[in-house]
Amino acid sequence: MKLPLTTSRPLGLIVGSIFIAAGLGYGGSLIGSGLAAKAGNAITVTGSAKTSATADNVVWNLTVSESGQSAASAVKKVESGSAALAKYLVDGTLPSSGIEVGGISSYPNNEYVNGNATGRVLSYNASQTTIVRSKDVELIKKLTNGIGTLLQTGVNVQNNGPQYLVSTLSSLRPQLLADAMKDAKARAQSITSAVGGKVGSVISVTSGPVQVTTQDSTDASGGGYYDTSTIPKTVSVTVSVSFKVSK
Repeated sequence: MKLPLTTSRPLGLIVGSIFIAAGLGYGGSLIGSGLAAKAGNAITVTGSAKTSATADNVVWNLTVSESGQSAASAVKKVESGSAALAKYLVDGTLPSSGIEVGGISSYPNNEYVNGNATGRVLSYNASQTTIVRSKDVELIKKLTNGIGTLLQTGVNVQNNGPQYLVSTLSSLRPQLLADAMKDAKARAQSITSAVGGKVGSVISVTSGPVQVTTQDSTDASGGGYYDTSTIPKTVSVTVSVSFKVSK
């Protein structure tokens, strides 16, 4: 006895669906294994390198500030204070060519009552900035430590502190990057050899910013770090490297 044609269609669809599902499952397993193999063919490690450096350039900002009952008196005091500052620097064997004196600025100190200006001027303030530039960092360090003798004479000097800089960073960076690459490869080899793998060629490299820190410091920043407070420094870089890996 033949079955009605209407009952054979669902059976065919069911059988076909089984084969399609099996095929998709097999294909999916191949795709999955392919992605896993691809991900397993590379390793990404971070390499680092550092070296010692000594500041060979310095910029020192000093500001003389005074006040007076008139703008003229305040300015006169500032001029006198700046002259005394320049004398202190020159007497300390700093060449006058390394001293740059800026213009004098002044402004009134207005009276306020309950947050409202009364229109009355209590006094006037004036200031002048002197910028010192030198390659003799030890001399500037000595002058910085002795600035108290000038303050004792009544000169109101704001010492913003010298900024000790390294002018050789551009020449240090290439060698540091090369050393960081060697460190990254050594790390990759150490990891892969432990599981029977071998490190191949480089796939990609990303270098981090230069970090200039005090000696033995762990300070770092994503945008780079630059310590200017000390003469001896440590310069370091990092690289992120992806290597091909084979068995």
